[in-house]
Amino acid sequence: MRFLKLIVIVSIVTGLWPCEEAQANHKPGHMVNVVRVISPGGIEAWLVSDHLNPIINMRFAFRGAATLDPEGKEGLANMVSGLLDEGSGDLDSQAFQRRLEDLSIVLRFDAGRDTFRGRLKTLSDNKDAAFALLKSAIGSPRFDDEPVNRIRSQILAGLRRSSQDPGTVAGLTLAAELFPGHPYGRPVEGTPESVKAISGDDLKTFVHERLALDNLVIGVVGDIRPDELGRRLDQVFLDLPASSKASNVKEAQPQISGRTKVVKMAVPQSAIVFAQKGIKRDDPDFYKAYVLNHILGGGGFTSRLYDEIREKRGLAYSIGSYLYPTRHAGLLRGYGGTANKRVGETLKVLKSEWWRMADKGVDGKTLKDAKTYLIGSYPLRFTSSGNIAAILVSMQLENLGIDFLDRRNSLVAGVSLNDVNAMAKRLLDPDNLVIVVVGSPEGVTSTP
Repeated sequence: MRFLKLIVIVSIVTGLWPCEEAQANHKPGHMVNVVRVISPGGIEAWLVSDHLNPIINMRFAFRGAATLDPEGKEGLANMVSGLLDEGSGDLDSQAFQRRLEDLSIVLRFDAGRDTFRGRLKTLSDNKDAAFALLKSAIGSPRFDDEPVNRIRSQILAGLRRSSQDPGTVAGLTLAAELFPGHPYGRPVEGTPESVKAISGDDLKTFVHERLALDNLVIGVVGDIRPDELGRRLDQVFLDLPASSKASNVKEAQPQISGRTKVVKMAVPQSAIVFAQKGIKRDDPDFYKAYVLNHILGGGGFTSRLYDEIREKRGLAYSIGSYLYPTRHAGLLRGYGGTANKRVGETLKVLKSEWWRMADKGVDGKTLKDAKTYLIGSYPLRFTSSGNIAAILVSMQLENLGIDFLDRRNSLVAGVSLNDVNAMAKRLLDPDNLVIVVVGSPEGVTSTP
């Protein structure tokens, strides 16, 4: 339903800058003011105004991307993302790119598994042209033969390079092992065969079916006021289709029965990736798992995996773990890299530490140090307007609420020792780790 007026709701949240609209209510330690803007046409965006710098940074996303690529046309969303800035309206590819360059406008698109994202960055003086180019790119892309063939060739060249990269091959193999028959098991970039099969009509169909108002979220940071942003939202997005094509992607159940898959490649060092079932972002216990993973393998030089595998034994060049929540599944994933002759020992210590954390948990000092770091380092995510705009988009995609930044550190602080140790017993399952090794590991073979 489209509204006839502009609605602005202000929420004070932790971050960087005061915005003029809420300085009167400004409190110490609360420096980013997130404003919900709803345009006259009913389009919503979250805004952080910053009038100190004459720059506007917009990030936006459409729900549904590579998971919705038709079978046999894998890589479609990725290919569209490379072509939307390659000509639109009455501007061919060269003219469009020249216009962006002449006005120092950054316009980029990117396709992931669950979201198709875009970003626009412009000087305030050039905002008229910037918003007009964005509107044209998403509303009337040309998909001329020359840029389509050029981008297709670039993607195919990238796929050839990736096929020789152990880390990339490991990641693709792990996805296929975990999600056979599900879109999550397919490569976002596609295969040489699927990319060659994508037609101009496929590109146009994707734009018409996926770039719609009902699956759009927007975050903006910079030199623009809420009332003007409302008008700009309608200018850029209001002509898009009201509804996207319904998604038919089912919840994914990762195949996590413990096993090892070795992919032979003649390289001196093996790439290792591993995963087990995790939790999704909307799980009420997400922050318990988040703190737990920081201690296990997400904390860089301070994590248990780093300390035991690299620091004490010198087994791996890199080692770590991270939560990987997606729209249709949750994983706990990890990675490592080591010399071929040390792969077996590395995997043995990895499983041992997985068991030890699940069985023994952590002590109070370790938990305190982890929470201190996670709380104290959080402001480092707000080092640029682009980062903040991207966070605003993620907050909406994950339904975290406009006051999330104000609550986030309290969610971390509220995790208790009992919480972490109970989560370790619930979550960590070394018997069901799926491990992929790409290289020439000595003494390590594939298991059923």
